[in-house]
Amino acid sequence: MNEAETRAEHIDPQLAAAGWGVVEGSRIRREYAIAPGRIEGPLRRGKALTADYVLIYRNTKLAVVEAKAWDQPLTEGVGQAKHYAAKLSVRFTYSTNGQGVYGIDMDTGQEGERAAFPTPDELWNLTFAEADAWRDRFAAVPFEDRGGYFQGRYYQDIAVERVLQAIADGQRRILLTLATGTGKTFIAFQIAWKLFQSRWNLTREPARRPRILFLADRNILADQAYNAFSAFADDALVRIAPDDIRKKGQVPKNGSIFFTIFQTFMSGQESSLPRRRESSADGLDSRLRGNEVTAAIQTPNDAAVGSPYFGEYPPDFFDFIVIDECHRGGANDESSWRGILDYFSPAVQLGLTATPKRDDNVDTYAYFGEPVYTYSLKDGINDGFLTPFRVKQIATTLDDYVYTPDDTLIEGEIEAGKRYEEKDFNRIIEIREREAHRVKVFMEQIDQREKTLVFCATQLHALVVRDLINQIKASKEPNYCVRVTANDGALGEQHLRDFQDNEKSIPTILTTSQKLSTGVDARNVRNIVLMRPVNTMIEFKQIIGRGTRLFDGKAYFTIYDFVRAHHHFNDPEWDGEPLAPEPPAVHQVREPQPEWPAEAEGGAAEEAGDAAAQARRTVRVKLADGK
Repeated sequence: MNEAETRAEHIDPQLAAAGWGVVEGSRIRREYAIAPGRIEGPLRRGKALTADYVLIYRNTKLAVVEAKAWDQPLTEGVGQAKHYAAKLSVRFTYSTNGQGVYGIDMDTGQEGERAAFPTPDELWNLTFAEADAWRDRFAAVPFEDRGGYFQGRYYQDIAVERVLQAIADGQRRILLTLATGTGKTFIAFQIAWKLFQSRWNLTREPARRPRILFLADRNILADQAYNAFSAFADDALVRIAPDDIRKKGQVPKNGSIFFTIFQTFMSGQESSLPRRRESSADGLDSRLRGNEVTAAIQTPNDAAVGSPYFGEYPPDFFDFIVIDECHRGGANDESSWRGILDYFSPAVQLGLTATPKRDDNVDTYAYFGEPVYTYSLKDGINDGFLTPFRVKQIATTLDDYVYTPDDTLIEGEIEAGKRYEEKDFNRIIEIREREAHRVKVFMEQIDQREKTLVFCATQLHALVVRDLINQIKASKEPNYCVRVTANDGALGEQHLRDFQDNEKSIPTILTTSQKLSTGVDARNVRNIVLMRPVNTMIEFKQIIGRGTRLFDGKAYFTIYDFVRAHHHFNDPEWDGEPLAPEPPAVHQVREPQPEWPAEAEGGAAEEAGDAAAQARRTVRVKLADGK
């Protein structure tokens, strides 16, 4: 009797006799797909992980059953049963050949033969020995699956359950650490759904539905979240925007799920925060931590410095707050954003981050505590939910530079004998031939039809690289390569939306400086080019995350590293090892290229300081022919 026959004639009846699929609230998931298998090439994957049975009761996975054929040993499936139970984070797992049941308790390590499968209630009581009213209320709410059309991934379900258990236990600061592209917004939605449907709130009495705030630092992230929460009724969702507040004269309070960005909450009718920064919120990052902003946050009711919008809500208005990309400064004691979190301190606060605990984000972990669940980039790649990556480190003969008299000083004052390093280029010194040659090198190596992100030192540098790419591209499309920075405003946002649209091939390449390092959901990115230093491991992981999302036929993505970023931030524990690393080739800088484009003026400052002012301080050098 083969395995299929054993299951149909013996194992299925035994499970039914124990009440599985019979007792109300119990369910059997057969051939449960845990992970699709690591991507190993175009249209090729490694072995998928599939559990024969997953036993579910009260919307909670409680056990795995691994089945073998009638003539196989009873414990033949024990190894797989333990592996699957560990992946799914369930306590009990079973191996059977239809003639007996062998059980394993993953918590205590006890195992052995038993007379029959446990009933749903027996297994629930074994798993949850202590009564917990809120845990049971949360479990009574099914995951929102769009009528069965959409199933969450196993690690997403675990993350939701860990957060809800922390809330049931009374924990006030909670952290989830999951790699970019693993669906943190979806996880936040499922948590909000269960809190909302169970009527959880800070009073811990189910008398009203909770008020939930999704707080991001970029409009694109807040908008993506707003769309991801569409299963809620329209009148439950509120997008908090400065223009609407000014028009109505007050912050919105009617609703259940609110979405906004830090910068909107930090601004206000009389706030000292400059309007220019508010209008360019998508380009804001941790550099905007000046005393002026901090004062407005720390004294929200002081008329002398203005009243930020968040101060118009009572401190206990929100029951639950999700802080997206929380590593970007919100939990840092020195960050002006921290004032918002402190003001709403009564709320349960959930931080979402894609970066593990490292030296440059210890404040985040000090504030929220250790994560209740972690899912790394390596986990995602090995499971097949994320795309593997390759690294090509590229060296040139002008990775650093010392001025020599045969070169021509075009503008500015050169410091004789100074060795200009990567951090200086395109900030205090510009050499046209260097950038043109780097563009030529990677354009010759990439498939020019593939979507590519190029990270540049400044907005002006991104403009220069955009023009150099368009001057040598094979495509006839005028918008083949475009710049997307804070200075590009609405046009840049439209270019970004077109780039994200998988049905469109133009634009194919985006140049940027800071804006696209996080929060851009573009699934078909095949190449990431680093033409500026990456200052922290956090930033490096965020940039890598732009390429990890799955897309049909995408076997890997490639990082073209001109700045030795991967060398400095290689982190096998979290990232895993890149595919087939290639030794760096040294590319000689020789031929002059077309003239340097005119500098851009105006626009919001995406980097520290004004781009035009910085350009006036820059030294420009022309290399001698043949150098």
